[in-house]
Amino acid sequence: MSAENLTSPDIATETFLNNLRHQTSESHKSLEAIPISKLLVNPNISLHAYSLYLSLMHDVVSDFEKHIYPIVETAVPDISERKKADSILNDLKFIGEEKKKGHSFFKNSDLNFTVPFAMGMLYVLEGSTLGGRFILKNIQENLGLDEENGISYFAGYGNKTGSYWKKFLNDLTDFETLNNTEKEIISGADYAFRIIGKHLSENSSL
Repeated sequence: MSAENLTSPDIATETFLNNLRHQTSESHKSLEAIPISKLLVNPNISLHAYSLYLSLMHDVVSDFEKHIYPIVETAVPDISERKKADSILNDLKFIGEEKKKGHSFFKNSDLNFTVPFAMGMLYVLEGSTLGGRFILKNIQENLGLDEENGISYFAGYGNKTGSYWKKFLNDLTDFETLNNTEKEIISGADYAFRIIGKHLSENSSL
């Protein structure tokens, strides 16, 4: 019996997730280092910066919902429950702002995504939902908004956010185990971190 056959599913899964986190850490940190990203957890956040971020993220989220969600629907059974573009528009409306002119997020030449690559991209978007719960507290405390009024996007799935993240990770690891697509998933995640970072950096002049 080979050493590969002796590896337990749990160990293989944890190794995959560790590799995914490690190999995307640079692009992840670069995204978090963008000025508008840093402002989200800064007590000095302004309503203008917040509304600009929401507007730019609407470009991202709506394009994901249009182009990425259909690709992964067989691998992520509850994908229709994970839509958030409308929440962003509702938040903008509540704070008296309109969606800024949309910026092109995905180029036409970028849309031939495979399922594993798209799963890696979704890992980034769903991870941002989990991280949004930390941003939520800063917005609540410094802009006087709440989950029902102005920060529904960062509220994620409410008190189910943690369980939704675990469900997604289960879908992701099950998919990888079945298809042996670790490298392509990691490439998709790294790509998503980088293009979201590029989008925010180039269009967030405050």
